[in-house]
Amino acid sequence: MRIYIASSWRNQHAVEMMTDLLRKDNHDVKSFVEESVNREGRDLEFDVEKWIESDDGIEKFKYDLSGAIESDILIYIAPSGCDAWAEVGAAFASKKIIFGLHAKGEPVGLARHMAYWYKDYRDIIDTISKYDNKYIDLLPNYLNFFENLDGQRNFIGRI
Repeated sequence: MRIYIASSWRNQHAVEMMTDLLRKDNHDVKSFVEESVNREGRDLEFDVEKWIESDDGIEKFKYDLSGAIESDILIYIAPSGCDAWAEVGAAFASKKIIFGLHAKGEPVGLARHMAYWYKDYRDIIDTISKYDNKYIDLLPNYLNFFENLDGQRNFIGRI
């Protein structure tokens, strides 16, 4: 299954660990962290505004956007900022399955309705493993997918 993880650089290590765990289950994971580290290295101290307007910044935007809209599932790791939420919105508009990993301090308002929220990353991985490709065919009617998740341990539904 193709998976994209949307998050903030504050959650870099969580993104890397989730990427590793999902790849161990043979999922194709696009990682914004991995892509950036491969391009710029781990020392990412630079003028962000200048980089955003650069050719490299535009290529990174395209990578992130394609990850969000071309994957089967987007996992959102909270708390994050506007770029990660833009990726969630793009995935939602593309009728992708969106799982959110809830964290204290997540400031989102109405946009929370785009994702199905969990308290524990292990339960997201378990859900993905359980359903794998079986339910991908439900995707233009993707809300039916989530009827099967109610009652699972730590699935908190819409927050």
